[in-house]
Amino acid sequence: MSAIENFDAHTPMMQQYLKLKAQHPEILLFYRMGDFY
Repeated sequence: MSAIENFDAHTPMMQQYLKLKAQHPEILLFYRMGDFY
């Protein structure tokens, strides 16, 4: 199992990003984390 598949190994914010990206792999996903995109 890779680190991306193991959502529990990530912070809640990264879990949300990875789940959204897994649902839409063909799009460029901008995700705000703090003051950065």
